[in-house]
Amino acid sequence: MSKKFVTGFFKTRAAAEAAVDAIIKRGYTRDDISVLMSDATKSKEFAVQTKSHAADGLGIGGAIGGTVGAVLAAIVAVGTSIVVPGIGLVVAGPFAAALAGAGAGGATGGLIGMLVGTGIPEHRAKVYDTGVRGGGILLGVETKTDEEVEKLQILLEDIGADNVRTA
Repeated sequence: MSKKFVTGFFKTRAAAEAAVDAIIKRGYTRDDISVLMSDATKSKEFAVQTKSHAADGLGIGGAIGGTVGAVLAAIVAVGTSIVVPGIGLVVAGPFAAALAGAGAGGATGGLIGMLVGTGIPEHRAKVYDTGVRGGGILLGVETKTDEEVEKLQILLEDIGADNVRTA
């Protein structure tokens, strides 16, 4: 089976945190989860966690104790995250690996080019681009099995994700 990527867009940090916590409870790790947001959203929503080392311990506490939001904060603060200069994005998880693999061309192509490079259709990538630039958070999960695709889509929709899709 080739891995599939389920994505969903969240308008609020609280909804994105609830989704990450639910995904972790399904047996996924933070390494399976991608987070994409504008640098402005990161600065606004995660200012306390990223300016201290509090998120280091929160990630562990979130995975063990189910602390809402701790894992999302840890992914953003200490995960494999990169800030893409020139387009003002913070990318963490497999999205970051895809962007790094694309090299400078991926960065200069902007968010739409990066998302298309991960298998998301261009029309959907444009919707995500608009949402992220408007302050929302895009989550993506690499599925473990084909059977998980539909379950993750339902989970994200039930938590309030918009534009849930699989690539």
